[in-house]
Amino acid sequence: MSSVHHTNTKKLWDYLESLHQKYETISDKLSKQDIINKQKEFIKLSKKLSTLQAFEYKYLEMQNLLTQKQEAETLLETSDESDIKELADDEIRVLTQKIQQLEQKIIQLVVIDQAEENRNVFLEIRAGAGGNEASLFASDMLRMYSRISERKAWKSEVISTTYSAIGGIKEIILYVKGSGVNSNLQFESGVHRVQRVPVTESSGRIHTSTITVAVMPEVEDVDIEINTTDLRIDTFSASGPGGQHVNKTQSAIRITHKPTGIVVTCQDEKSQHKNKDKAIRVLKARLYEFEKKKQENKIATTRKSQVGTGERSEKIRTYNFPQNRVTDHRITIRNFNLETILDGNTDELFKELKAYHTKKRIETRLTQIIA
Repeated sequence: MSSVHHTNTKKLWDYLESLHQKYETISDKLSKQDIINKQKEFIKLSKKLSTLQAFEYKYLEMQNLLTQKQEAETLLETSDESDIKELADDEIRVLTQKIQQLEQKIIQLVVIDQAEENRNVFLEIRAGAGGNEASLFASDMLRMYSRISERKAWKSEVISTTYSAIGGIKEIILYVKGSGVNSNLQFESGVHRVQRVPVTESSGRIHTSTITVAVMPEVEDVDIEINTTDLRIDTFSASGPGGQHVNKTQSAIRITHKPTGIVVTCQDEKSQHKNKDKAIRVLKARLYEFEKKKQENKIATTRKSQVGTGERSEKIRTYNFPQNRVTDHRITIRNFNLETILDGNTDELFKELKAYHTKKRIETRLTQIIA
């Protein structure tokens, strides 16, 4: 084994050992009666232990391989018999290969957070540049995500809708629940651009419009807590397409989180209580995303001068109607059929996006863990 690879293995082993210590500490806490009696704390610790379980298995596997390799190296150094030395040398080569393969599996575990991957999400679509055409495109995108949900047997529920004057969508929040929701949708956040001839355009000119998509993982009470004194809650009458009032009672809810300035509005339910409940759920998701982005920005700022961001700050995807193609600007290997994508058949697109982001995460984590 080269000295560089030996250093990498040791760094990764040190990282695994630190997770093993956390695993042991949490296991010990969970066995104590005072924690068992505190349900909220018990659930929180149990979830942490669950996320560490896969690392614990890899730790034990790596420990076994390193022990075997050390024994083979000792045998190689101390034996005087050529046959024994040859067997030990072969054993070291096999074990070194197994250790390298296990390292790659561990790194993939590091970059793929299973707890995060399996969360349900709040998917927010907002009309951007392009006026009425943007709001119509937002409606098309809602249909696309609804079709994706149908194909994957997910459940989707509209949490809140704001319509444009012509019946398009200014903003909509869709709650999507099911297996692997965030794993598939997490890379949809960003600016989506459409190029097409609007139905209102008589001269046949192609217009460019945009919408923004935000994907916010759903969080539970144990993930994030909200201080009620930090909230300002306003009520108002709900309105429908075109701005007409659909409910004369003050059932619509607007919640402002004063420390961050995050505002959530919910008006789709006739009950003020139900609207408030939905708005709180969306607020928790936004606050969770807010804190996560703060952490990511800290990491990005410290590394920017060395490696750059590598991300496009503008559009992530273009839907070109005249050419019947979809281009994702993060993966430029090939284009995708527009009709297929809009009908929710996104498996190949999502697969390539996941591979692209996993590779980037591995590169980043390799730098942080074993560089």
